Amino acid sequence: MIKRVSDVLAGLPMTIVAGVFLLFDLVPHLMGETGGHPGILPFDPAWVTVLISGIPLLYLAVWRIIHNPGISKISSALLICIAMFAAIAIGDLFAAGEVAFIMAIGALLEEATTERAKKGLKQLLSLAPVQGRRLSGRREEMVPAEEIRQGDLLRILPGETIPVDGEIVSGETSVDQSIMTGESLPVDKGVGDGVFCGTINRFGAIDITATRVGEDSSLQTLIRMVREAESSQAPMQRLADRCASWLVPVALLIAVAAYLGTGNIITAVTVLVVFCPCALVLATPTAIMAAIGQATKHGVIIKSGEALEKMGKVDTIAFDKTGTLTYGRLEVSDVLPFDPAVSAAELLTLAAAAESRSEHPLGKAIVARAREEGLALPTSDEFRMTAGKGVSARVEGRALLCGKEAFLAESGVSPDGGVRDILERLRVQGKASVLVAEGNRCLGVIALSDVLRPEAKDMVSRLTGMGARTVLLTGDHRTTAAYFAQQAGISDVRAELLPEEKVGSIQELRRGGCRVCMIGDGVNDAPALKTADVSVAMGGMGSDIAVDAADIALMRDDLSRIPYLKRLSDATVKTIKLSITLSMCINLVAIILSLLGMLTPTTGALVHNAGSCFVVLIAALLYDRKFE
Repeated sequence: MIKRVSDVLAGLPMTIVAGVFLLFDLVPHLMGETGGHPGILPFDPAWVTVLISGIPLLYLAVWRIIHNPGISKISSALLICIAMFAAIAIGDLFAAGEVAFIMAIGALLEEATTERAKKGLKQLLSLAPVQGRRLSGRREEMVPAEEIRQGDLLRILPGETIPVDGEIVSGETSVDQSIMTGESLPVDKGVGDGVFCGTINRFGAIDITATRVGEDSSLQTLIRMVREAESSQAPMQRLADRCASWLVPVALLIAVAAYLGTGNIITAVTVLVVFCPCALVLATPTAIMAAIGQATKHGVIIKSGEALEKMGKVDTIAFDKTGTLTYGRLEVSDVLPFDPAVSAAELLTLAAAAESRSEHPLGKAIVARAREEGLALPTSDEFRMTAGKGVSARVEGRALLCGKEAFLAESGVSPDGGVRDILERLRVQGKASVLVAEGNRCLGVIALSDVLRPEAKDMVSRLTGMGARTVLLTGDHRTTAAYFAQQAGISDVRAELLPEEKVGSIQELRRGGCRVCMIGDGVNDAPALKTADVSVAMGGMGSDIAVDAADIALMRDDLSRIPYLKRLSDATVKTIKLSITLSMCINLVAIILSLLGMLTPTTGALVHNAGSCFVVLIAALLYDRKFE
């Protein structure tokens, strides 16, 4: 009950009411009048501010005394409560209301900068398969996923989600395992290959033996890691509270000494009022609010002040590849005819016509490229797809094969050494190859590749110039990863990583003393995003889970925002330190003036208020500063 009342009083509407009454009480003080407000209100309006802003403050101070361990029982709330009661005791209600009101404003600002939605884990849970097709003899039955046991034989049809980790015992297919590895291409699988829970069977029907089920499966492990990382993130502790362990005793000692030295209780209370760390409380949230507003204008969503503060201290930035450094979509990169009688346009036309009925991403990309170039595609018939290998079709009477080298070999087409050299070169460049053959001769090859974002290289160069180390963490093949890392200018490459291995790499970097920022876009990046000191998600094309797991989101998928974000974070940390230093200097001067008898609780509160306004003004300058 008391907490509910405290929460209502600490809310924005009641704090506004408290501010109005405090302002109403300030007017006669500025006019040199005293003794309340005869004819307007039958009571001093500052009482309303004291009650509205003071009760939540008192509740917080008492709660910390009861529940916090050791020295943390002493908090900034306790010091301000002491000053508030001292001011009430001598009848200076304006001073009492002012210190309580400033603290209420600080609490609201801090709450506004640290709120964040936590929907990512729920969305991750929604990806978990709910059922599977279990084989018992000749009978198939759909059973809930939690009833599947290790060693069960399961059948996975095209388009279905694989319900457990397993090993293929029959059939061939291509599996979309981007949820686990981030790979942009479906991975061809055959007998003896492993498959992961939550991945999608794209083409052929396969039978698998369950190897890891329930909580032991890869997807459940992914969910567990996100949950554990979420719970391990400690909230940012305010600087004023960290200082309170020495601030409260010092303030009381100086106040007692002032009373004993002057015999004037007013002087002692004034010391307590000006000692209150209100400007200190405002320094961090106001700077962070301004920086978050600045970032929002540039398409960067920062979810908490802690993330901004940590980003300013980062010295290592780890990138995912697919969808982060690259666009995460396949495009035709090379059309290479082997037969002098076949032009590149003809080769692309024939391949696109043969692939026109294919559902494979490679086939779709080839068709899309042909249409972009305005090529007229002839009709095809006798289309046949062999899962995980390639397609065959008849185009204008020509029997065509499109697919892997092994697929062509099964039909008696054997590329010569020169062709194999070209295929190896394309492989080194991280490209997928589709060979096109007619009869027993190879007409050419069409290479497809993910595309590096044009700003990636300049972004890495600028980060390196700022003293930040860059690392590539990806589930892609080592050759592909090395090629794209070279293009972007990243020398530290860690490839073929499962989600838990990405987490391990980040933990290793942190154990080595690095402060790590992870940048990713996929579901598979969520645990790594949570494990890093601070994380950034590509919000435009990135999964909702990655965006929710991250501390910061780039809404335009523009990597050039990363150096901007680093500079903004650095400037915010410097502004906070400057504001804290100035606020402490103002407090020190005010204490000296109080001891000299030049300030009363009311004038001390006004000086105190001026210091708080000064801190807010310095922070506000961040909003329009240029960081480009």
